Order: sequence, then structure tokens, then C-alpha cells
Amino acid sequence: MNKLLLKRTCFTLLFFLSTPFLWAQTAKPTTANTIDETMRSHDKIYVVMTVCIVILFVLFLYLIRIDSKVSKKEKSA
Repeated sequence: MNKLLLKRTCFTLLFFLSTPFLWAQTAKPTTANTIDETMRSHDKIYVVMTVCIVILFVLFLYLIRIDSKVSKKEKSA
């Protein structure tokens, strides 16, 4: 019990001491040369979106296939 309390206290202290460093960071002004604008100007954002959609589609198909196999096993058992 005492170790748990000590661990929680250390983590809480660590988090409270780290927040001023996060506040000290300044935001960079946004310019037209950000990554988003660069990718859009070179039409690479569409490639990234297409790859993400294909990956999601394949994952959904894999999940459906696994579900059908599991349901077959459940019915046979």
C-alpha cells in the first residue's frame, strides 16, 4: 500500500512539474508553407488518403472473414 502511494505521488509530482515547460512553448505562426499546403499543392494528400482508405478496407474485410470463421466454429462445436 505504501509503495502504491509513493508511486502515485511521484507521478503526480512529475506531471505537475512538467506542465510549466509545456506552457513555455510558443506556437509558430502558420504560413502557407506548412506540410498540409505542400502536400495539397503536389497532390500527395490524395495518395495518402487513398492508402489509408485501402488499409481500412482491407482491415474490415479481414475482420468480416475472421467473424465468419469464428461463427462457423461456434456452430460446429
